[in-house]
Amino acid sequence: MAITEHKQTPRILVAGCGKLGGAIAERLSRQADVFGLRRDPARVPQGVRPLGADLMHREQVASVLPDGVDIVIYCLTPSSYDEEGYRNAYVRGLENLVSALGSQPLERLIFVSSSSVYSQNDDSWVDETSPTEPARFSGQMILEGEQTALNSGNPATIVRFSGIYGPTRKQFLEAVVNGRMDPASPAPFSNRIHEADAVAAVCHLVNRALAGASLDPCYLASDCEPVRLDEVVAWVREQLPCEPPEPDARIGGRAGSKRCSNQRLLDTGFRFRYPDFRAGYREMIADRLEEG
Repeated sequence: MAITEHKQTPRILVAGCGKLGGAIAERLSRQADVFGLRRDPARVPQGVRPLGADLMHREQVASVLPDGVDIVIYCLTPSSYDEEGYRNAYVRGLENLVSALGSQPLERLIFVSSSSVYSQNDDSWVDETSPTEPARFSGQMILEGEQTALNSGNPATIVRFSGIYGPTRKQFLEAVVNGRMDPASPAPFSNRIHEADAVAAVCHLVNRALAGASLDPCYLASDCEPVRLDEVVAWVREQLPCEPPEPDARIGGRAGSKRCSNQRLLDTGFRFRYPDFRAGYREMIADRLEEG
């Protein structure tokens, strides 16, 4: 479904125009009237209308919001990685935005969430219906943000991303190359999604919303192959020269051990450009080797 099927040029607000939100806004701006909200409007991508406001200040947000917004995409990351930072990013900021929007009737509020809301550690499969009982404050605050979105009075959809990687997120690849990863075998299952697919998934759901298609309240966005962490590390080491593991190299994952099912997202017609870690990392490795 094309975004141009909408009755008029859609107006989309992306609240949080950082790495992921900015890429989503830039892509949608080719087909829609897109506004990007962040504290520093100078960092909003070209082609996106910049709005400068701090989501911690409700009146400030209300003063810059445009009228007639069809879609809101809420895509924040914490400014500090403590409980207060997560609460501000995922709960208070959203509460302030919803309040500032007032009675504007949205076609859809899309809340960017995380698979960290799951605490399963038994290699089991999880999907959108699985229990969400996060043990850490980060997952707890994100889950509270999900409920804030679903209770906002607007049609809302949650998108739970697993670990995002790609050309602008090379930390894991660099860690393997530099000997900072040496997971035990068998290691926990890991889940990931290439940043290009993360952007495409949100845009796909936006297109469906604007075309009048039904959306579920939650989608788990992860690639098609959950894989044990040691298998990924071993594969990377086969593709390019890597330093031997350091004595204090990481030996395990940080997110339990679960396998994320993307079937509900696939059922909407979405198709992955990078369906597994090999497809994504192979391209990144090729670029690295080419750069010398």
